[in-house]
Amino acid sequence: MQDIDKLEKARERVIDAIAQNMNLYGVTPSVGRLWGLMYFHDEPMTLDDMKQELGMSKTSMSTSVRNLVELKMVDKVWKKGTRKDLYEVEEDWYQTFIDFFTIKWRNGISMNVSAIQKSLSELKELIENEQTTDDIKTEAKSDIVKLNSALEYYFWLDRLVDSFESHEIFTFIPKK
Repeated sequence: MQDIDKLEKARERVIDAIAQNMNLYGVTPSVGRLWGLMYFHDEPMTLDDMKQELGMSKTSMSTSVRNLVELKMVDKVWKKGTRKDLYEVEEDWYQTFIDFFTIKWRNGISMNVSAIQKSLSELKELIENEQTTDDIKTEAKSDIVKLNSALEYYFWLDRLVDSFESHEIFTFIPKK
């Protein structure tokens, strides 16, 4: 086997693994394959470059790149003399993980805290309402305890996200 073939095989193995595991990021294998391709490409790539390498349609490629940009896994870059949009991967895997998961966690925290707070308000109204039966009031009080416990978890998760964004997490779990 020629050296170039060995190089390509070694890269392809990693790209395949990345593509298969991108579901952890909520990303399809084809988007993972694109990220893997870009990771091993030493220069920023245009959509045409990507299309040629992967054989996907330009529309599909554009959607995939936009997805990666939104997840902060790929950056749009500028190069003098080039009129086409260029993209390159964020090569810092730690930062890629932090960006992706903090985006997802913040959305999840916000959605769940909002739902819990609205439900807590409604449950308190039930308890304060003189016409609510004692059985319903008892269940509402039990639900309030559960939801307050869930809020504690989301406030903890919010602090965890803060520790990732500030890189304080690396004090507790060093990179190396």
